Amino acid sequence: MFAAIFYLIVLIFLFYILAKICDQYFIQSLDIISSKLNLSQSVAGASFMAIGTSAPEFFTSVIALTKVGSENIGAGTIVGSAIFNILVIVGFSAIVSTAFLSWKPVVRDMGFYVVSILVLFFTFNDGIVTLYEASMYLVVYSFYIFILSKWSKWFPEVSTIDEGEELVREMQREDKLLKKNSKLISRILLLIDNLLSLFFPDLNKKPQLFWLTFIVSISLIILSSWGLVESAVSFANIVGIPEVIVALTILAAGTSVPDLLASVIVAKKGRGDMAISNAVGSNTFDILIALGLPWFFYIVYTGRSVVVGIENLTSSILLLFFTVVAIFFVLLVQKFKIGKKSGYFLVALYIMYVFYSVISIQS
Repeated sequence: MFAAIFYLIVLIFLFYILAKICDQYFIQSLDIISSKLNLSQSVAGASFMAIGTSAPEFFTSVIALTKVGSENIGAGTIVGSAIFNILVIVGFSAIVSTAFLSWKPVVRDMGFYVVSILVLFFTFNDGIVTLYEASMYLVVYSFYIFILSKWSKWFPEVSTIDEGEELVREMQREDKLLKKNSKLISRILLLIDNLLSLFFPDLNKKPQLFWLTFIVSISLIILSSWGLVESAVSFANIVGIPEVIVALTILAAGTSVPDLLASVIVAKKGRGDMAISNAVGSNTFDILIALGLPWFFYIVYTGRSVVVGIENLTSSILLLFFTVVAIFFVLLVQKFKIGKKSGYFLVALYIMYVFYSVISIQS
């Protein structure tokens, strides 16, 4: 029992480190890169910003793919994270602030999200992912980026806010507020923050060192993701539950912390639409890139197809599909408005899903 508690503490510790690196350092470097490449906000949000908030899921998937016998952890984390994002993140965002959504981007993002889920279900159907199927993920996401790059021309919108910079600033302010209000938490987090700051330059003073921040962020995220996979496998073996269940629940929720923080913070600022868009867009990236890209390179490099266990994943994928359809139906009925009642309902659904996952262990 002591060993299980130890690995659980290690997981929580690594979740915080990942969230801190992504939210304070990685996203900031990606925002500078996006500016230097003159990317539109929509394309930057769907590519570089998605990479920033979804980096934990992406590298967890990559690390798990290379660990023999634990390949399903990557897929389980992605699917579980997608369920967490669509229920908990959207739910909490709606609880914090009622979101009034523009129907065009909602239809666009949810449409591509549904397509990504269908691609996921299609490739998981026989438990084997081929090179052709892995390529489908990349093609669909490339088309999504293309649509985003043309969207502002097809449907002009007024936007004067740099979402990347605003998000980083708000996260830093929330972080300082948390430490100010809790002395115990402050001491623990301050120690971790001080240790992490030793590895990163101050981009506010030396923005030209963004490349160093980018490289160090990637390195630490990979190292932390490796620790997550190893700790999750050890925890599952000690407790005696399938690794994929740990991935669908604990790892999925933990690696989604950057997305949750980002969405709740912007929702508090009265931008619930941006919060919900972040959750949906992150899910699309998670499925199509965080799974598709590692699978593609793995198959090309090894010449072997990827074998995935479908016994604990198929039901979760189906739940994911029906959940997003239900949310879209709710938005239609409420004329693209989602408030507290809907938010509480979505969070309750996630709690029911976790209980279902735990109960399924016994069956």
